[in-house]
Amino acid sequence: MSVSGLGSTDVSRLYADYSSAAAPAKQEKAAETPKETEAAAVYEKSPEADNAKVKNGNKKVNSALIAQLKADQEQQMQQLTEIVQKMMTGQGKAFSQATGSDSIWKYLASGEYTVDELAKKKAQEDISEDGYWGVKKTSDRILDFAKALSGDDPSKAQELLDAFDKGYKAATKEWGKDLPDISKQTYDAVHSKFEEWMKSAEDDGIKTEA
Repeated sequence: MSVSGLGSTDVSRLYADYSSAAAPAKQEKAAETPKETEAAAVYEKSPEADNAKVKNGNKKVNSALIAQLKADQEQQMQQLTEIVQKMMTGQGKAFSQATGSDSIWKYLASGEYTVDELAKKKAQEDISEDGYWGVKKTSDRILDFAKALSGDDPSKAQELLDAFDKGYKAATKEWGKDLPDISKQTYDAVHSKFEEWMKSAEDDGIKTEA
């Protein structure tokens, strides 16, 4: 039978049959919607979980940063210790050359030095008050090295001073006996300059370690 052959009554009946058949499907689909929403909620990301990940990540970053800072600080102290050891030993050698003290024979025997009048004169100039190895310039260089290594941070002054003492002891051990008087004077001058640096920082309201 063709569609054109259907009467208005037949068309109405067919539409009613279609509507009644389609209605349950629509209701079933509508009933499934809350379940889908509920299921989706189970897998929704929790802000607390994200925050926990951020905190854990920050802890790892902070731990790595602290470890790096400690390593850098230890390296700074080691560098100053080595610098002081070399400087104090160099000062002692210059003193021996200038004065002809018995310590110079240790170095002559090693073949490191040949002391002639010209070398002796130069050494005397070096250990003079304004000389390169004199108390003033040597102690100034040590303080300048310490400030440079710490970024001019007075809060590290005591640690740097401890590193200086360690370097001085190492130089004394290398020397084989007490360092010359000029080195002892330099030691006192360095301590005095460190104390002035720390006091100046405290006057400016900067806390230094005791």
